[in-house]
Order: sequence, then C-alpha cells, then structure tokens
Amino acid sequence: MWVWVVGVVLLVVAGFGAVYLPRTRARALRLRTAWSAARAAIDSAAVSRDATSADVPEADDLFARAELLAANGGGEAAADEAADCAERADRLWQEAAG
Repeated sequence: MWVWVVGVVLLVVAGFGAVYLPRTRARALRLRTAWSAARAAIDSAAVSRDATSADVPEADDLFARAELLAANGGGEAAADEAADCAERADRLWQEAAG
C-alpha cells in the first residue's frame, strides 16, 4: 500500500516540476529581455543628452527616473516604465537638438 502512495506522490511532484520549471524559465527570460530593452533605451537617451546643448528639465527628470528605476531593479513593470521614461527623454532631447 505504501508503494502506491509513494508512486502517486512522485507522479504529482514530477508533474508539478514539468509545469513549473518552464514557466519559471520563461518568466526569467521575459524579465531579462525587459531590462535589456530598458538599458538600451537609457543608453540611447544618454547619447541624445550628450549630443544636445539645450537644457531640457523635463527630459532630465525623466532620465533621472529611468536611471533610478534601473538602479533599484524590479520586475517587468519597472523595466517597462524605465524604458518608457528613457524613450520620452530621448525624444525630448532629439527635438531640442533640432
């Protein structure tokens, strides 16, 4: 009787692992991809900031927020917000540069 119980427990654990591990890996990949995109947007905004001589306070604020979010880390939502702030700052600096 106890052999059946052990067998059922092993099947349940194996099933759980078969579902949980791929989801965990996919979630980690989405997180890495989101932060990679955010860092690329921040780097692009930094280039635009350095290329313009105009003072754009709103862009400075957005860029500082993006860098702060990147420094603190977090989930996909934080990465998406950091990328959005950096892209908006980049756009403002490009418009100011003419």
